[in-house]
Amino acid sequence: MSVQPFVLKPDQREPALNVVGTEVTVLASNEATQSYGITLQQGEEGTGPPPHSHDWDEAFYVLKGEIHFLCDGKDYSCTTGTLVHVPRGTVHGFRYGKGGGQMLEITGAGALAAQMFTAIDKEIPLGPPDVPKLLDVLKRNGVTVAG
Repeated sequence: MSVQPFVLKPDQREPALNVVGTEVTVLASNEATQSYGITLQQGEEGTGPPPHSHDWDEAFYVLKGEIHFLCDGKDYSCTTGTLVHVPRGTVHGFRYGKGGGQMLEITGAGALAAQMFTAIDKEIPLGPPDVPKLLDVLKRNGVTVAG
């Protein structure tokens, strides 16, 4: 199947997914581009995923606020305009800082991020997550939470 060009205007986007407190809007899935994926992520202060790893490259570009990243055991405070590159297999996580934040996430070829975010939105209801169920969804989508 050849990939066709596409334009996605704001009024054509699917509704944001709830991914354990982070709003994730899938702008382009790896499947749609046959290469990379792009999501728009927004979270409230203190929210974000625990340290984890997966078998795809990932990059984040901070659009608003301050986001605290943990990458390979090092802490980084990242403000608007900062790019964070996370090679496949690297343990990483982040927390939205004071007032929350917003960023673009770009995933490399073979990523299951959009699929995983959709599964979490469907299977994990709002409120405190069912941790064993969440860990199962993550595992099914190639994500290992660091212990």
